[in-house]
Amino acid sequence: MNDNLQEDFVISKIAGELVTETFEYDGGRQVTVYVPPNPTEAIVFAGDGQLISQWGGYLEAADVPPTMIVGVYRAADEDEMVRIHEYSPLFDQERFAAHERFFVEDVRRWVSSRFGVALPAERTAVCGVSASGEFSLAMGLRHPDIFGAVFSASPGGGYRPPTIMPSPLPRTYLVAGTLEPFFLENATRWASALRDASADVVMTERVGNHGDPFWASEFPLMVAWAFGR
Repeated sequence: MNDNLQEDFVISKIAGELVTETFEYDGGRQVTVYVPPNPTEAIVFAGDGQLISQWGGYLEAADVPPTMIVGVYRAADEDEMVRIHEYSPLFDQERFAAHERFFVEDVRRWVSSRFGVALPAERTAVCGVSASGEFSLAMGLRHPDIFGAVFSASPGGGYRPPTIMPSPLPRTYLVAGTLEPFFLENATRWASALRDASADVVMTERVGNHGDPFWASEFPLMVAWAFGR
């Protein structure tokens, strides 16, 4: 089975359920939740949710606790800068703040009401890839009382470590590929800064390029690191 067929098989053959809701935010923003087949023991909130919400099959194939994925979709606008402005606090502070409120307050409130899940920070992570990898780092640093762990794959370079790190800091798992040197450099920069601030950090460098299969295969390792097994 080639890599593309194997990925399609993992995505389509899931025992859990996918639930999608459309919110009023930004003229209609979707959130898709992967609900594991067994009672939820951990939860991951993710940017680029149209992508990451589909990774439940990878978790089911791994030895990890039943983990809910809450995937908040990116902006529908095809202009990549709109996505970056939502995910990085440096470019458009008003748009970033509005998306942050939606992600941290509205979506979490809905998840708690709809699924009866309200887990402590030590069982809650925030995840992102590329530009949303920056967003996951920003959310972790700004809300460590909510997100006890950060999963950041191939983070972009717009949002860089602050000169003075906040305290406390969430546990952070960074990964980037040897075939994407720009993103590997950004991940390494964050790992060094967080370690210097005495944070619990994993920095993984693997042979891989910038794209979904590389990130999806790392996701169960992130979940296992944060939540056990």
